Amino acid sequence: MSAEVLLIESLDLEARGVARREGKVVFVEGALPTEKVSARTVRSKPSYEVARLEVVHRESALRVTPRCPHFGVCGGCVMQHLDASAQVAVKQRALEDSLVHIGAIKPERVLPPLHGPTWGYRYRARLSVKWVAKKDTVLVGFHERKSSFVADIKTCHVLTPHVASLLMPLRQMVRELSAPDKVPQIEVSVGDQVTALVLRHMMPLTDSDTNVLRAFAKQHNIQWWLQSKGPDTVHAMEPEHEAQLAYTLPEFGLRMPYRPTDFTQVNHQINRALISRALNLLGVQKADRVADMFCGLGNFTLPLATQAGEVVGIEGSKMLTDRAQQAALESNIQNAHFHTLNLFEVDLTWLTGLGHFDRMLIDPPREGAQALCAALAQLPAADRPVRIVYVSCNPATLARDAAMLVTEGGYTLKAAGVVNMFPHTGHVESIAVFE
Repeated sequence: MSAEVLLIESLDLEARGVARREGKVVFVEGALPTEKVSARTVRSKPSYEVARLEVVHRESALRVTPRCPHFGVCGGCVMQHLDASAQVAVKQRALEDSLVHIGAIKPERVLPPLHGPTWGYRYRARLSVKWVAKKDTVLVGFHERKSSFVADIKTCHVLTPHVASLLMPLRQMVRELSAPDKVPQIEVSVGDQVTALVLRHMMPLTDSDTNVLRAFAKQHNIQWWLQSKGPDTVHAMEPEHEAQLAYTLPEFGLRMPYRPTDFTQVNHQINRALISRALNLLGVQKADRVADMFCGLGNFTLPLATQAGEVVGIEGSKMLTDRAQQAALESNIQNAHFHTLNLFEVDLTWLTGLGHFDRMLIDPPREGAQALCAALAQLPAADRPVRIVYVSCNPATLARDAAMLVTEGGYTLKAAGVVNMFPHTGHVESIAVFE
């Protein structure tokens, strides 16, 4: 099929330019809004087409030169060719469109976006490892875009500089192991004081392997954790490292210990700003009883406990609630209590049994909080929390749950806005307030 000239109207979250031809949507890889381009269709479906960009005839003023030399091949980032502030505007539009099209609601107020550093922000990452026997080399990095192949990357500008500097040394180190083809991934977790790397090894390590790892750890100032099978096999290679990994929340005087495979936010600076905003929006009073649903390690629970009368954190993983309770003890917080429960299966009876909450924070995974919101909507009006703050990593499930709270639960969507947790990616984090 020959190339055709298209006018790009908008951008989707995969960073594809969106054009229309006689009512049919055409997604153009690499094109930006307002641009006039020539593109060639590579895939055609009844309702849309996907096209490859060939020539940009009129360039967007928001187009920038990607910083990373691997942009376009590595799948870690998809928006580096778009100005960082414009990326946030795209995400805000995606949030508002989801609320309107899925939830049929609009927030009374759009919150200003939460910004943070746009480079070197990733404190967590899962790096894929691939031994390429034909080339006698090891690849360490992210997958290629829309591929199962590991990208041949030598640097990464979104990882913290210390971790980015390890990409090439890690290649050499894995080559020196006895079974380099049996190391599929290395998980990275950067705390405030230490950097932990989790080595997934599918064959037992030899004494020689252990020596290689120890030498690398000493040279590069990291800690090794080892994972031979499932997540429950993860342990620090040196026992004295077990309790050293933590991040701090200086505004609240808190230290949050965790293990490198526990869920923590990728972007530490934005996490701190997000906690501050969530607590400000929740407007907690000293006598309030507050619930933190999907509380994880207590990332919001413990800061809430410094402002409320009582906080109840609920999470599906006992491992995480135990960790949260331990953090509360270490910080001498006595008004935070934790329960382990599958929040995807809750109902009105369970929610009523917890007692009345004045305010509630909800921070679910991508699946959202449908069962919880359904139970909240069924509560008698006098028993509902007066205010709910919902932190979301998926605009679609936020919109679905928001519609339930508004249409069935009698809540008003007072405000919503985006949080730029993952610059240069299509990931949309957001926050919404219901009264």
